[in-house]
Amino acid sequence: MSSTLPHLPGGTWTLGDATVSRVGYGGMQLAGPGVVGPPADHDEALAVLRHAVGSGITHIDTAESYGPRVVNELIREALHPYAADLVIATKVGARRDAQGGWPPARTPDELRAQIDENLETLGLEALDLVHLRLGDAGGPVPERIGDAFEALVELQQQGVIRHLGVSNATAEQVAEAQSIAPIVSVQNMYNLANRWDDVLIDRLASEGIAYIPFFPLGGFTPLQSDALTSVAARRGATPMAVALGWLLHRSPNILLIPGTSSVSHLRENIAGAALTLSEADLRELDRIANRSAVTS
Repeated sequence: MSSTLPHLPGGTWTLGDATVSRVGYGGMQLAGPGVVGPPADHDEALAVLRHAVGSGITHIDTAESYGPRVVNELIREALHPYAADLVIATKVGARRDAQGGWPPARTPDELRAQIDENLETLGLEALDLVHLRLGDAGGPVPERIGDAFEALVELQQQGVIRHLGVSNATAEQVAEAQSIAPIVSVQNMYNLANRWDDVLIDRLASEGIAYIPFFPLGGFTPLQSDALTSVAARRGATPMAVALGWLLHRSPNILLIPGTSSVSHLRENIAGAALTLSEADLRELDRIANRSAVTS
């Protein structure tokens, strides 16, 4: 299946040895409620993945823990054999428990097992990009990551991982990983309202390293949401379109991975990312991060 079509919003970025579309796709929502079990509509899930690739998306984000196994198996069913230009990024470092939680699993043995599971479920001999997921469900946690990251570097040296990144990481953990081996990406929560990684994004851009934000509408206060909705209404767009358009404008190294389980919603996300924002829009949006502090 070919995945090369021109003119996706934002253009492309060099991710390791691959050139990928800056607008990608995140597979998390293809699993059932709570990211557990199969999708409500199996055929629609396959259609979403095929439409993403058919639209020119060359970067798909997943994890063996989504389901567990479910999303990886859907990707394999829908897209294998994979297009030569398709980059599938996965994450290791957390397991699912019986309550649907995400407890850390970052010992060297646990990481090796997760890599093997990703290889099996995706039907690959080597993984394009593996992010080491750090912290917990509450966000990044300051802690040393050397043993875990070195375990992945060893697997990279064995040829089962092509490129490495980190996820849910502090700036200090990013620097620690870089002191051990090169990384090609950082995947953290970041959006209009939550901009604690501004300095990190700019540093990574200068180093040619991608930044992949998740939850583009996550963690907004009601006041911040109202401000975003106001800008969206003025532009005749959805809040998601404004949020995605702003992220693409924020820095050229930002790659988007909005997720959905609907083909129509996927089309909306791709079209929304193409939204052109004026200088006045950008000034208004840049104030969103500070509005709750100003009025509290």
